[in-house]
Amino acid sequence: MASKQLVAGVDSSTQSCKVVVCDAETGEVVRQGRAPHPDGTEVDPQAWWTAYESATADGLLDDVSALAVGGQQHGMVTLDESGEVVRPALLWNDTRSAQDATDLIEEFGGAERWATEVGVVPVASFTVTKLRWLRRAEPESLDRTRTCVLPHDWLTGRILQQGNGFEGWTTDRGDASGTGYWSAGSNAYLPGLLDLAVGRQVEVPRVLGPTEPAGRTEGGMVLGPGTGDNAGAALGLGLRPGDAVISLGTSGTAFARHDAAVADASGAVASFADATGDFLPLLATLNAARVMTAGASMLGVELADLDRLAASAPRGAGGLTLLPYLDGERTPNLPTASGTLAGLTRSNATPGNLARAVVEGMVANLAEALDALRGQGVDVERVLLIGGAAASTAVRAMAADLFGVPVHVPASGEYVALGAARQAAATLTGEGLPEWEVRTETVVEPSADAGDTTAELRGRYAALRERLHG
Repeated sequence: MASKQLVAGVDSSTQSCKVVVCDAETGEVVRQGRAPHPDGTEVDPQAWWTAYESATADGLLDDVSALAVGGQQHGMVTLDESGEVVRPALLWNDTRSAQDATDLIEEFGGAERWATEVGVVPVASFTVTKLRWLRRAEPESLDRTRTCVLPHDWLTGRILQQGNGFEGWTTDRGDASGTGYWSAGSNAYLPGLLDLAVGRQVEVPRVLGPTEPAGRTEGGMVLGPGTGDNAGAALGLGLRPGDAVISLGTSGTAFARHDAAVADASGAVASFADATGDFLPLLATLNAARVMTAGASMLGVELADLDRLAASAPRGAGGLTLLPYLDGERTPNLPTASGTLAGLTRSNATPGNLARAVVEGMVANLAEALDALRGQGVDVERVLLIGGAAASTAVRAMAADLFGVPVHVPASGEYVALGAARQAAATLTGEGLPEWEVRTETVVEPSADAGDTTAELRGRYAALRERLHG
């Protein structure tokens, strides 16, 4: 019997490095590794390499023919003329460049021009705002900077630098579209925006095609182009038109595969590219699963108890409404906001109602994100619910009611890493993406009797947000 051809995918995320080794034909995971990343909003990239080495120790990559890296988007990795890191990388969740984002919007001629020409309206997450912050706050670091790459670019290059396979920094269109100086619509960098942000040009990675190799290691392993984490998850989930993904991890994201670039002058929906040659309009929030963690802490219970309490309370939480902006918020762009609990009375002040308000607030925030995608012409026939909070029974039921479409919960899996492995398989064979089965764990339909209550809750949530934040 012929041996399996193996490929590997890496998810270098905010919290950890996860690696899966898969059968290239079927996608079956044959082994995997994991190692943590340090906490914080800035990190020395060497920590990513240390985690990668730990996650792939003990022969994890033995006999692997191809590998690709999926990584957290937007981060700013600055390199000097020798390719050495200038300063710790600023991550997507670092908000110190919020004012720089506002300045860049105005200097380029307003949000509508950004949306039309770039596809995104800057917020503190994007790389372009971090470069402007570097220019303003650390000019000596900028003086040393010759190249700016993204986290997945850096790790891909570092892997190739272990042998003779490194021929220059590369990226892909999915991750490039999250920088703020590459346009999914025109499929090109926008040098004028680098001038605007930095005051001069910095070198940026070459953008590879969807299955164009980034290089080959000394041992002969082919490296795929890699991509950003959301585009990687789309690959891993086998996203098709009509599907939207809601991811409830550290952050919350709503994205869908689409056949055209979009232009949202509100800045809510970013016009990202995907890793196949299509588009991945996406909305991201800072607050997702950690809202539930905070709610459990507030009630003095475990997450499982929060889930049980929330499921036992009536829809609408007796009139309690939570705006879940506990860490500020990215969408809407409220970096200094805080959470707000409204509508508290003696009659609704119960642990169950508070638990339900916590979960409903988190899900309602993502329901608005889904509406924003629909407003850009994206068809949503079903939602794939992923991330840690997708395991919650209460979350699944509330999501189906508030989203208004069936919610499919895929079997637990490392979908960013799986997507990277699927890309690696296609890069290895040159025959297009293999068809890998994605198993659905459960399907939750919207409740037939939830319409009026859901509409009232959505209206209450929107009115509170408008009253507090305009």
